[in-house]
Amino acid sequence: MKSTPIEAEVVNEVIDAFGIHPAGKATIRELVKIVNDIEEITGKEFIRMEMGVPGLDPTFVGVEAEMIALRKGVASKYPNIEGIKPLKEETARFIRLFLDVEVEPAHCIPTVGSLMGGMAAFMVVNRSDHNRTGTLFLDPGFPVQKQQCLVLGHNFGSIDLYDIRGDKLKPRIEEEIIQGKYSSILYSNPNNPAWICLNEKELKAIGEISREYDVTVIEDLAYFGMDFRKDLSRPGKPPFQPSVAKYTDNYLLLISSSKAFSYAGQRIGMMVIAPRLFERKYPDLKRYYTSEKFGHAMIYGALYSLSAGASHTAEYALAAIFKAVNDGTYNYISEVREYGEKAAIMKSLFKQYGFYIVYDMDLDEPIADGFYFTIAYPGFDGPQLVEELLYYGISAISLGITGSKHTEGLRACVSQVRRDQFPALEERLKQFRENHPVPE
Repeated sequence: MKSTPIEAEVVNEVIDAFGIHPAGKATIRELVKIVNDIEEITGKEFIRMEMGVPGLDPTFVGVEAEMIALRKGVASKYPNIEGIKPLKEETARFIRLFLDVEVEPAHCIPTVGSLMGGMAAFMVVNRSDHNRTGTLFLDPGFPVQKQQCLVLGHNFGSIDLYDIRGDKLKPRIEEEIIQGKYSSILYSNPNNPAWICLNEKELKAIGEISREYDVTVIEDLAYFGMDFRKDLSRPGKPPFQPSVAKYTDNYLLLISSSKAFSYAGQRIGMMVIAPRLFERKYPDLKRYYTSEKFGHAMIYGALYSLSAGASHTAEYALAAIFKAVNDGTYNYISEVREYGEKAAIMKSLFKQYGFYIVYDMDLDEPIADGFYFTIAYPGFDGPQLVEELLYYGISAISLGITGSKHTEGLRACVSQVRRDQFPALEERLKQFRENHPVPE
């Protein structure tokens, strides 16, 4: 076997002990464990691109607000299940200033991260009509959301967005929706992992489908404002974060604090429900909840059964972050722009040594540089490439587990890769290319 930066015997032993072959078929958290074990045994640091973990310090204003709340003793008290007043008010203000969409504080509910928000959304949206119990995913996407549907026993379908952009989007989605199986459509924008950014025309088409077929759109805004090709950082001034909320009154937004505000560890996010949807009554909800009213079923049925409220102190933190952003005293985009700058450098290195970008275009322009990018190497499928790169101290996940039809590719996350690791990344990629030559 050819020489590799990480001892092949150790990699083989860890993979064999884990029992997943090839290792690229592992889930994100399973791959994290595999890499942790290899690092611990060898003492060698990996270039870690497998998990979407913030690589920046948490937002200072949030930390300070949470510490003040702790000192005031709120940790001993259950928060209101609907959320504390300052957070609800600042969230509604944030939606108005950065999406140009009007909602009331009552429509803004804290969740234990967007992952919990998605789970609750499925529990209510997909139970609102007993004839339709599924979600159509516009992929690629976050693998755990499909796992949530499986856990709940819900149906789901998948469409890869890449080849149906622009005018192709609406008719392709309609082909699926017209079958009458789906209560909801879910996508992320910007997209995890392809970093596709749906434009206003495409979002309008999704909104039209939502109205015409009475399907709720679950819009995952985990990477809010992080299309760095536009300046989305100015409160109350265009351009605004594109959103389906401009084109339908049947939407549910998931707002995360994890990436935009580097506040992942405190597990706090927001669910924003369209005013009309919040008040709407679905008789079929009475099968599971005490009320047929959507908003009531969401708060006192789904969310309450998952957690007796989100973290009390973290709610104060997020309220303070939103207030600073809304007031214009904190420009969070200026901090997270680091991800785009690192992505540009890393993509260049991978391409220099024979890799290519799988999702390389965003309609008629190159894909933006952001939190993720996608790579592939000639002669490998995704799971094989994941495993082979472990011998070179590089970790990423297979696109196959994201719902992508491009199963030859990998998702690479830039956040945990430090700039001082770039020389090591280049050296390992160079050795990979030497050991796996590609015909010119």
